[in-house]
Amino acid sequence: MAALPEPATQSSPDTMPPLVPNNGHHYNPVVTLNGWTSPWRMNNGVKEFHLVAEPVVREMAPGMKAHLWGYNGQSPGPTIEVVEGDRVRIFVTNRLPEHTSIHWHGQRLPNGMDGVAGLTQPAIQPGKTFVYEFAARRPGTFMYHPHADEMTQMAMGMMGFWVTHPKARHPLIDEVQRDFCFLLNSYDIDPGSYTPKIMTMLDFNLWSWNSRIFPGIDSLNVRLHDKVRIRIGNLTMTNHPIHLHGHEFLVTGTDGGPVPKSARWPEVTTDIAVGQMRQIEFVADEEGDWAFHCHKSHHTMNAMGHDVPTLIGVDHRSVARKITNLIPDYMVMGERGMADMAEMQMPLPDNTIPMMTGDGPFGSVEMGGMFSVVKVRKNQKPGDYTNPGWYRQPSGTVAFEYAGMMAEPARFKSESGKSMPLKQKPAQELEFQIRKPVGHSGH
Repeated sequence: MAALPEPATQSSPDTMPPLVPNNGHHYNPVVTLNGWTSPWRMNNGVKEFHLVAEPVVREMAPGMKAHLWGYNGQSPGPTIEVVEGDRVRIFVTNRLPEHTSIHWHGQRLPNGMDGVAGLTQPAIQPGKTFVYEFAARRPGTFMYHPHADEMTQMAMGMMGFWVTHPKARHPLIDEVQRDFCFLLNSYDIDPGSYTPKIMTMLDFNLWSWNSRIFPGIDSLNVRLHDKVRIRIGNLTMTNHPIHLHGHEFLVTGTDGGPVPKSARWPEVTTDIAVGQMRQIEFVADEEGDWAFHCHKSHHTMNAMGHDVPTLIGVDHRSVARKITNLIPDYMVMGERGMADMAEMQMPLPDNTIPMMTGDGPFGSVEMGGMFSVVKVRKNQKPGDYTNPGWYRQPSGTVAFEYAGMMAEPARFKSESGKSMPLKQKPAQELEFQIRKPVGHSGH
């Protein structure tokens, strides 16, 4: 083991600064949202990494931690960044209680390096170290994850990002000032517990970005007029329509490679299916705090109970009075909607988080799960990824409560009119004959 690259570890849940390369080919590094990039060493022209598959403790949000499986102390594991043409060698040490492997999702490589246990290689037994070696043949965004006992290991958080930067100027890959990446993942962790249920297929209660849930997901902080790229990989069990407020973007790449420019069109939402990656790009030309989230409404909530009945419109005050005689802390919830959940300071079980949470400059944000904010600021310095705080809207540009008469707006005379007048016809009396169908029985 002394001859291997030292395995770097990371325990902080915060977004780490980009790792600027100090050897090998130069590139503009990515920023992994609530994650980090793995260091490497150069060995006779080969870029060497060391991944350790092991149990980890991941803080999903302040006040909630999960016992997951991951790599190098974190779930997801560190992002691997290389350059097109690099010869790459990855040492993988297994510290899990069962065998594992790593599949390099989307890569072109020799068949025996594809990482499918039992098919292209023997499984990596506990305590053993295997070596994967191949050339990064094409630029793009990829993922890595086990291909051994996938149901357990991916449900426990074993996955990571891989970015291959172009070696030279590429006609389909633009230069950008900000380059973010993160993985979509999901867990079913009961309030008060720490370990995901690995048998869950669809009814997950924690939808996350890089194993973080709002308000634990960091904001994406950019400079006004920056060209921004965001790379998103989906290793959950369902699709996710990812939506950006305030801007239009282009889908410029998938895990199959860059999208031809003739095939791109402007969007504000792109659907990312299971096992897919989508790379979106936009110019951040609108200052403000812009919501960025999955558009499946239950995916922007935390710790959901799937058996809770709908009580909207139900007047249960008389029942509540009787219950409070037995349970003094009982709270009536759900008769007016679920927004009360974000405001009530009710006791929670250990190691969980409210379903809707997060405080903004104007009150409760009432979100959770797959939700963050793209913060665009004109005074954000190049290369500065620190949170600039809340945006202060210019006077007169914030929605306000109506409190009286307003000036009548000017309207065109043709507004709400018809394209041409109806031709007037004299009313006529029409005679109808109605014949009822008769069944076989004559009735």
